[in-house]
Amino acid sequence: MLHRRLLTPPVALLAVMCVAGGHWFARLSGDTLQMPVEDIRPGMVGIGRTVFDSTRVEEFKANILGVLENVIGPNRNLILAKLEGGPLARTGVIAGMSGSPVYVDGRLIGAVSYALGSFSTEPIAGITPIAEMTDSARFNDPGNPGNPGKQRPAAARARLEYPQYPLTREGLVTAFRRALNRNRPFVDRPSDARMSGATAIADLGAGQLGTRLRPIATPLVMSGFEPEVADLIGSAFSDQGFLPTGGGMAGSRAGEKPFEGPLKPGDAIGVMLVGGDLTLGATGTVTHIDGDRVYAFGHPMYNLGPTEFPMTRAYVYTVLPSLFSSMKLSSTGEIIGTFLQDRATTIAGRLGAGPRMIPVTVSLASERAPTRTFKYTVVNDPLFGPLMTYASLLNTLMSYERSIEAATFTVRGTATIRKHEPVTFNNMFSGDQSSVAAATYVIAPVLYLMGNDYEKVDVDGLSVSISTTEEPRTAVLERIWLDDPRPRAGRTVPLKMLLRTYRGEDQLRSVPIEIPANASGTLSIVVSDGARLGLAEQRESRSPQAGMSRSVDQVIKALNKGRRNDTLYVKLVSSDSGAVVSGELLSSLPPSVLGVLEGERNGGNFNPLHTATLGEWELATEHAVSGSKTLTIAISQN
Repeated sequence: MLHRRLLTPPVALLAVMCVAGGHWFARLSGDTLQMPVEDIRPGMVGIGRTVFDSTRVEEFKANILGVLENVIGPNRNLILAKLEGGPLARTGVIAGMSGSPVYVDGRLIGAVSYALGSFSTEPIAGITPIAEMTDSARFNDPGNPGNPGKQRPAAARARLEYPQYPLTREGLVTAFRRALNRNRPFVDRPSDARMSGATAIADLGAGQLGTRLRPIATPLVMSGFEPEVADLIGSAFSDQGFLPTGGGMAGSRAGEKPFEGPLKPGDAIGVMLVGGDLTLGATGTVTHIDGDRVYAFGHPMYNLGPTEFPMTRAYVYTVLPSLFSSMKLSSTGEIIGTFLQDRATTIAGRLGAGPRMIPVTVSLASERAPTRTFKYTVVNDPLFGPLMTYASLLNTLMSYERSIEAATFTVRGTATIRKHEPVTFNNMFSGDQSSVAAATYVIAPVLYLMGNDYEKVDVDGLSVSISTTEEPRTAVLERIWLDDPRPRAGRTVPLKMLLRTYRGEDQLRSVPIEIPANASGTLSIVVSDGARLGLAEQRESRSPQAGMSRSVDQVIKALNKGRRNDTLYVKLVSSDSGAVVSGELLSSLPPSVLGVLEGERNGGNFNPLHTATLGEWELATEHAVSGSKTLTIAISQN
């Protein structure tokens, strides 16, 4: 990057330009002059800008102590400064100051971005040089994935370890820690650090100081979340350097001061992850604006690379002093642009239209209350999109329905997929933790599709209707039988099943079973709930990948054929051979066909099966049914 040096005092230069004409004055006023890190010297005094209260940008001093050089990679530097002014003497560096610009002699040197960590009120900060921020987040370069509409490439997504659903705090923290590692110190080992200048803190040592410096904690605004869900999500984020707070949408409450004109350096700024009836986002400070380009934070949000996160205004209610970590109590506001880059030294984006979000509509019908409808928008991101959708669904259920004792949830709806058939939802969940199971059922297909390796999938919307009752509706399969133990080939015989419901009520059900005319010998009738049948089929195939789909269309087809919890599945099975070919199940194949398909084995498209399915039937029930039974029958030819 070209660093321009100021040869004339700023006021005099602007005065000359003003005389020359208002047009040139406007251009130079918006073209911030920058000071390269090589020109930084101990003893310099900088002026920083940030919001401590409402929307008013205030100034503070930054006494330059020195520069930590070439750590965490070549040409990575951190300007050290002791801050003073405003509430800093009693708060130390404040969470939410990330990105606060610092100027020396009118030239921008960088963004306040690092602090000494928890339980320190000493206002010593690390400043990310502005050149490292702008260089790491370039725009409009050919092939650069930081333009609107671009998703992180598969290679970048591969390093993410997606959380396992249903979520636990430990599972979520583990996934974030392995994949993102946002909260690492500026220097991993004391021996890595080299310091230029810094005589004022020489007794502490560059290495020890570097290992204590971490990205300033980022306030995480959470509004409308039920305490248990807020604790689950918030605790996982807090382990990555975020500070969960309450909040909401700025500008919607009486007494809040309006924003003062267009966005400017020092203003509070937000990154929205969830909007609508729930709010979840992070807040920080604007460092630099170059035309419609905005640079903020001075450290990563999660270092995801290319992103499409909404950029919002932010409102600061007050600063909360704390020995653990002082922070700005803030809220997100209107969307004013899109953050397109999340890099090691900055988050950056463009002013203008916000990104495409995923609309989520949830209708909740309860036997105790009228139907309620909730509308959310979540970020279109392969990691945070499914995670935020799951949190929104689970929060809705746990806020209005009990989550401690057994209950029943019936879920119906669709996920609209661009250029593909929709994914349909139709299932029942009953028993303990049924709310978690219902949310997991909806989010699992979305997670799989957005993270697939075949093509970029755009989820255009999610609409779900959930009906609930506090009565557990469960049943267990007790036994199955035929009145005729030796049915004739070509005949239809009733298969009888005994179910025992919750509270011990017996229900007798039957399904007509068609015996093929060419059947002979011994056959098996398998009756099972969907979950057990799926596991049995996977074991029979002897390969977890035997039924793996080969395209997004096959994935959606398999998802829409997913087995329901309120249905019993009946299969008539023989010992004939079958196979799974390119994700499709083929049963009762002649030996000649199997021989031809055998040639596909080395390509991974063929997997033999050692049984064949002669017929399949389903029995819908009004309960979440469980159990599996097998009946062996001998076919009579008379």
